[in-house]
Amino acid sequence: MPDAFTTRVLHITSGSAERIVDLTADCEDFLRQAAAGRDGLLNVFVPHATAGIAVIETGAGSDDDLLATLHTLLPADNRWQHRHGSPGHGRDHVLPALVPPHATLPVVGGRLELGTWQSVCLVDTNKDNPERTVRLSFLG
Repeated sequence: MPDAFTTRVLHITSGSAERIVDLTADCEDFLRQAAAGRDGLLNVFVPHATAGIAVIETGAGSDDDLLATLHTLLPADNRWQHRHGSPGHGRDHVLPALVPPHATLPVVGGRLELGTWQSVCLVDTNKDNPERTVRLSFLG
């Protein structure tokens, strides 16, 4: 019987611009091996103080809308107490309060149970740190 708990670490280069990176295919690839047709839960976790995980629609403008909304809610200016890095970087440290660094998702028959238009995404507004780690863990 396969292990009840399996994990994989992804290394993502998000670049020097604010980005939303679709991780859905990586999650599905991981589950093909880790879940092996079983039911369970997939936990997606980004161990960074300036990034989050969102389940959103991508490719139809929603990802750009999320970045625009974050700019409205968390402007990249000098209002932030946290002041190292590029101007406005303090906002990046507030991001995980709005876009949490984790998501736990149902897995049924070894497949991720997302809605028709849902994708699992890394939300990274920190232009100062282009290298990210994302941990995928299956419990089943």
